[in-house]
Amino acid sequence: MTPPAHAVRLKARSLRKSFGASKALQGCSLDVRAGEIHAVCGENGSGKSTLVKILSGVQRPDVGEYVIGDHPDGTIERPRDALRAGVATVFQELLMVDTVSVLDNLQLGIQPVALGDSSPAEFRRRAQSVLEELLGYCPDLDGAAEGLSLSEKQTCSIARSLLRQPDVLILDEATSALDAESRDRLFVVLNRLRSRGVGIVFISHRMDEVDELADRITVLRSGASVATLERGKFTREDLIHHMTGADQLTAGTSERQNQLDPVSTHAVMRMRGVRIRENSYPVDFTLRQGEIVGVGGLDGHGQDEFLLALWGHQFGSAGGVVVLEDELERPITSASAAVASGIGYVPRERRSQALFPALTIRENFGVRTLERDTVGPFLMWSRTHLRFEHNAKKLNIKFGQDTDLITTLSGGNQQKVILARWLASHPRVLILNDPTRGIDINAKRDLYALLVELADSGVAIVMNSTEIDELVELADRVLVFREGAVARELQREELSRTTLVESFFGMGRSR
Repeated sequence: MTPPAHAVRLKARSLRKSFGASKALQGCSLDVRAGEIHAVCGENGSGKSTLVKILSGVQRPDVGEYVIGDHPDGTIERPRDALRAGVATVFQELLMVDTVSVLDNLQLGIQPVALGDSSPAEFRRRAQSVLEELLGYCPDLDGAAEGLSLSEKQTCSIARSLLRQPDVLILDEATSALDAESRDRLFVVLNRLRSRGVGIVFISHRMDEVDELADRITVLRSGASVATLERGKFTREDLIHHMTGADQLTAGTSERQNQLDPVSTHAVMRMRGVRIRENSYPVDFTLRQGEIVGVGGLDGHGQDEFLLALWGHQFGSAGGVVVLEDELERPITSASAAVASGIGYVPRERRSQALFPALTIRENFGVRTLERDTVGPFLMWSRTHLRFEHNAKKLNIKFGQDTDLITTLSGGNQQKVILARWLASHPRVLILNDPTRGIDINAKRDLYALLVELADSGVAIVMNSTEIDELVELADRVLVFREGAVARELQREELSRTTLVESFFGMGRSR
């Protein structure tokens, strides 16, 4: 039986969620009606992923009310509770086990909750029917999932949720890995589910998909819901306005004082014809001395791969990366070649990829200068100590003794130690992946000032950032990545929150 029009399937009120000092949600509200597709839009870091995890029972809010249908607030404490209440979620991360069969993957998490007395043969028949509807054919249900394409795996994840026969279906970037035909077939299924009274939460970075499907849109900004817009009653400009904030539509005051002349400033690095993804357009890029090049885009669109390619990671394409030195081209084909050419790299995940938690602050700092601090068979820690003291003062690193463990420092000071490590080796190029992620505002300001000082001294910097204000404030130009390629390049005079958000979502002109 189809529920009455406008019956509320899901209601969330004033949700708040913090992770330490980081506030992921700061008063987020959402209601999803029976028979509607309700889109949730927002910039990177606006709280969409945290909201999805709360709605699906993966996390509990610190404060706020969350009700599913007739289930009272407080009963959704784990994913199993959400499933029993009729909520099925397709997460952004692909949840498939390659080594087991397609059929077993479809049954993951379902049997205790949704199958009831359904026989294995009946479930198999239903699975085949759903996959044929979504794909136009049914892959071998008994074959291992590793034999499926990425699009087929994503379709199987969606099919798993549909087999639960949910009252509420949450799709978190579920179309990002689908080919065009599978996406169109999914939209047909979603429209049919809507007509049957299912409430659908739809998250997508593709604005054309939101335009095509959504009955209403709730906009998140800085962890809060700032507007709910009805279909046909708003423009793209209205949506961007709500996503960025009325008081943030123009570029802020830049930290950069010097304007580079791209003609007179000589190149230090070139990338030519590199495909960072199998089917993406090749990337051509020239980096110049003393320039800060920002890299932006929605999460997962190739920014990380681009930085790794500059650092020497080989993606199997015909193109390549070279450093220009004394009019000679030196190929960068590995991380060791990058280091030898004076290129430093600070990864996004500093704890797992850049720090040695069992070592001291001094030891973490000194890993790049061991050769200089070694005399014969002896490591002269006194030299490392003096060099660290110099850089610590320059970067305003707050610490007790440099013999303390690196884990005793705050996140911001850990990040400064990683930067100090590279500064001690006098790099020509610095590649930074989200360098201010998870650090406080004072530490950010210190890093901003340092990056500007380095650029003014001639160091070339490539910086990926998930914070739009950072790109506006620091960059001489910004490369916007979409679908694994540079979709647009914005020059300094074009930079504002509005133009960047438009470019991230494919609303502005392409390159």
